[in-house]
Amino acid sequence: MKPGMVSIVGAGPGDPELITLKALRRIQEADVILYDRLVNKELLGYAKKGAALVYVGKAPGQHAVPQAEIHEQLAAFAMKGKQVVRLKGGDPLIFGRGGEEAQEMALRGIPFEFVPGVTSAIGAASSAGIPLTHRGRSASVAFVSGSSSAGREQGPRWDLLAQGVDTLVVYMGVAGMADICRELIAHGRPHSAPAAIVEQGTSEQERVITGTVGSIHKLASLMHVKNPALLIFGEVVHVREQLLRLAEEAEERIG
Repeated sequence: MKPGMVSIVGAGPGDPELITLKALRRIQEADVILYDRLVNKELLGYAKKGAALVYVGKAPGQHAVPQAEIHEQLAAFAMKGKQVVRLKGGDPLIFGRGGEEAQEMALRGIPFEFVPGVTSAIGAASSAGIPLTHRGRSASVAFVSGSSSAGREQGPRWDLLAQGVDTLVVYMGVAGMADICRELIAHGRPHSAPAAIVEQGTSEQERVITGTVGSIHKLASLMHVKNPALLIFGEVVHVREQLLRLAEEAEERIG
């Protein structure tokens, strides 16, 4: 039997309206959908009648289904001729292990495709009113994993990132936030430099907390910040404050 297609699909950052038309079409056509923890469950409602919905999500520090088993499930469904969707939060190729799954399918001769999604950094930052680049404040941005389980023996080069990038966005950094901030300060990013946390970005439960590199981890502890949350370091955090102030002043003038 000719194997089916495995579509590795980005579901976007949380708001179901931010999914792409192509991704939505793949969900509607799928015989099987293997979905992650951060996928908005509303999107599964678009699956056709009879489609199999298989949860393979992972939480920080807990792996509901080992990655090798996900590979086996993808391959097994595809080899039965099924149209398979691997549905991931954000974009599948930014800290989503989509590349690993594609490699595994390629080794087995199973056709695959990538369907990009709005990555969490862009979606959450935009929803919070923080431009990741802004003329006069940021001409560069880096996405970094703050998780020790990122598959590397050595963590990010905080010595280079502290001063070499204008805007720094850290995924999976809640647990190690205090250490991340200490590393940035130790390598030259000022204690007073602006920082923000966007918790559950683009969702109805979104919460934005702003502070400094020296204070943000303390604020996170006081406010019981939980995953999913992004850390944003850079002068662009002040742009959000300016936008909020300008909007308030305009409302007062109009009102």
